Formats: sequence, C-alpha cells, structure tokens
Amino acid sequence: MRLSEFNFTIPKSQIVKYPADPRDSARMLVVNRETGELEDRVFSDIVDYFEKGDCLVVNETSVFPARLFGRKEKTNAKIEVLLLRELRTEERLWDALVEPARKVRIGNKIFFDENNFYAEVMDNTTSRGRTLRLSYEGNIYKILDRIGQMPLPSYIKREYTPLDKEHYQTIFANPQYNTSIAPPSAGLHFTKELVEKLKKKGVKIAKVVITIGQGAYEKIEVEDLTKHRMYSEYFIIPMESAEIINKTLKMKRNVFVVGSSVARALESSVLISGTVKPNRDWTDKFIYPPYEFKIATRLITNFHESDCPSTYLGMAFAGKDLYLKAVKHALKNDYRFLVFGDAMLII
Repeated sequence: MRLSEFNFTIPKSQIVKYPADPRDSARMLVVNRETGELEDRVFSDIVDYFEKGDCLVVNETSVFPARLFGRKEKTNAKIEVLLLRELRTEERLWDALVEPARKVRIGNKIFFDENNFYAEVMDNTTSRGRTLRLSYEGNIYKILDRIGQMPLPSYIKREYTPLDKEHYQTIFANPQYNTSIAPPSAGLHFTKELVEKLKKKGVKIAKVVITIGQGAYEKIEVEDLTKHRMYSEYFIIPMESAEIINKTLKMKRNVFVVGSSVARALESSVLISGTVKPNRDWTDKFIYPPYEFKIATRLITNFHESDCPSTYLGMAFAGKDLYLKAVKHALKNDYRFLVFGDAMLII
C-alpha cells in the first residue's frame, strides 16, 4: 500500500478549537466490520455496545505544560521551547524543540519566568531539536505547572487559556505518569459518569501507560509505507491489566481499546499463546494494512489527517475500503476532526 492511495483534505470548518461540552456529547460514527454499515450516534451511546465481561483498555498518561516562552540572553529575542522528554534527571538534561531554531545555538541561554529560570543549549539534535540543561531546583513539573502551557497543536488557531489544562487532559490521566506532550485523543470523549455506567454494566477497566511524545506531531512523508519509521513510545502494561485483558479474551468477550497508542503497545506485547504479557518497553511498531490484530477486538479512535500513522492503524483495523467509506461519510456529514474532534467506534 502506498501513501497516495489514501489522501483527503479536512476543511478548516471541521477542525474545532475546543472539545465538546460535555465531552461525551461528541458525535460518534459506529463502523461495523461485519456488515459494512455506518451508524451516526453520540459518544455517550457507546455504553450500548458493551456487554458484561468486556473490558476497556485506557491510557493513564498525563500531559504536562511542556511549552515555554522565553527570551534569549543578550539579544532578548523571543524563543518558544517545547520540552519533549527528560533525558537525565540528575543532570537536568531535556530533549526539546525550539522556534525560531536559527536563533538558538550551542552555548546560548534562554531565560524564563522573569529571569528566575533558564535553559542552556548543550547540543543540536535535528534542525529544530536541541538538548537543553535546565537551571531548576526541586521538582521541575511544579515549575512547569506554574510557567508552562499545555502544548496544543499548531492547527488550533486561538489564544491559550488556563482551561486548556483541563481541555487537553483525559479523565484517566494519572499525575504519576506526567510525561506526555499530547493526550490520547480518543480518551478525551470519556466522562466520569460514563465510566461509572460502564462499570455498573460489568465492564472491567484495564489501565496501561503509553507516553505520547514527538510522535504526536508525526506525519508520514514517504510514499512507500514500509519505509516509514515511527518515533518510539515508552509503555507500561501492569500485571493486573494484562490479567484483565487475557481473562476477557479467554471468555471470548470484547477488548475495547482506546486509541492507536494503546493498540500499538498491546500488539507489541503479544505472546505466542495470543495473550498479552505484562511489559515495560519502547515500541516503534507501525501498523498499516494488511494487519491482523491479536488483542484489540474493538477500537475507539478519532478522525485524523490522511498522513497520520493513527489513520493507517484505523484502516488496518476496519479494512481499507470500509475505513475510506467512513472518512468520506464523516467529511460529508460535518464530523469534527483531529484532537478535539469526534469519535469513531470500529466494531
């Protein structure tokens, strides 16, 4: 399969700036792989598609305020910094992106918070990438919570607001895993009330952790999909969650997976027996058609861009033709796309 075989353009009017309120009032397109039918629903209706004994696999990762705006020493030029991940805690080294990159060279210092905090450039990693040494004392995340912004994607054309700390976070987010620069967008549709309804129905919740990093901004740039290389994501599948998932499979019930990152982590942890193993690892697994999923039997996802890896994972799950049919339906019927957009449930 080649990239040019599946290409579409999202109208600006279908890229929304805020999530639905309440979150589970977002629209949901149900894609039935067995019948090929499409059904327009509301996300809160998802309860109807679960039965007792099913499980829901969710990502507990938490997004931190990774975007900083500072001033370069001497020239006072305004510099934007996006912290990607901590490299070495004891040395306070971070991998980051800077903008405008042409103004940021090795040895430069960028000052923040009225010069109370700075980042020193230690190395160049890519055209925009830099290794930074931060000058903080104590807990860096407490500092970032005070002076940083949630790293909303560039296609959201509006001013940042304090409410974005809530908007850009799922209800499953665990502060213990405060390492992501984007939320698992499929998880943004859930509310606490909806999860309680699922639990009352006898649905088990399996919690995993997948750190979402630079791959959140990743685009496929090669025509031959076999040559695309994913950014690696660190993930944790606890013993308890693996047991919930495997029991669900043994009972021949459905495993509902929330988002493509969760699907990749599970598919990277399959035993010969066809079960999932408890695991802590990195995965750069790129899933595209044709692919036979071993763990997920139901997929909850958002509508993504045509050159996004998550689109191809969804296509692998639904089948190429049916997925294309679903996207065309969504475009024609004013579904909302991307991170704050509507949902697709593939059954």
